[in-house]
Amino acid sequence: MSIISAFLRGFAAAALAALLLPAGAALAQTGGCTVENAAGGREILRCPNGVTVTAEAGASFRLNDRNRDGSPDVVSLRGKAILVDVDDARHTGSFQVVTPQAIAAVRGTQWAVDVAGGRTSVLVVQGSVAVRRPAGNPVVLGPGEGVDVTSGAGALEVRRWPAARAAALLARLGQ
Repeated sequence: MSIISAFLRGFAAAALAALLLPAGAALAQTGGCTVENAAGGREILRCPNGVTVTAEAGASFRLNDRNRDGSPDVVSLRGKAILVDVDDARHTGSFQVVTPQAIAAVRGTQWAVDVAGGRTSVLVVQGSVAVRRPAGNPVVLGPGEGVDVTSGAGALEVRRWPAARAAALLARLGQ
């Protein structure tokens, strides 16, 4: 088989996978992640590098491998919510969730990110997360803390989320 025909076969397989699988799942498969369908239409992506992403039904996201080591290190989230769990004993380096309004980065923790109505909301369940606008200084969130990020240049305000708000977001993610 020639290099060109091998490439085209690979391209055709990738195109078919992209059509048949949800956006996050199609790309996740290339990084060695497995996809599990959960109750309520959620998807759970388990990656061999210790990253687990739970996406609510209809979430618009894509896993990326920016450093090209074969494992995802970034989630690009465009709509709805995901829960990210990074096992720092298995994952080396940082992990980011990039949205239109914010970048949330960690080394090992569990946090939820929700994109809706021109706003990104980040809630930390365990560990700590640095959150910033694409061009701005970060704030650091601890367990139970959250921040709402909109376009603009104002300072980000870290707040302890009311139990009802945190529970509502986590319930959408099966927690």
